[in-house]
Amino acid sequence: MNKNRKLITGKKAEEVIGIYKNRSKSVDEAPGFVDFLLLQNDKRAGELTVQLTFDTKENYLSWVRSEDFKRIHDLEKKYPNQELAAVIPKVSQYKVVAR
Repeated sequence: MNKNRKLITGKKAEEVIGIYKNRSKSVDEAPGFVDFLLLQNDKRAGELTVQLTFDTKENYLSWVRSEDFKRIHDLEKKYPNQELAAVIPKVSQYKVVAR
């Protein structure tokens, strides 16, 4: 499982949420993809977390190294709003240890 936390200033969170609601969904077709969630902190609306779940670490790493991944993340650098383009996410990886 991969979590990518973004801290968005001001009222830009809604704009970012809109971008994710209209995402390309190409990750959904990646081998081993299980789930995508965009989470918003109840107390800090500008704190958004993207959670991707893959069946194996190897499949996740294959996605991150793929041309689709690079293409999608290159688009983020071209956001019309440069404040959003400058957001650098904090990425963490987790493994499931109990269900």
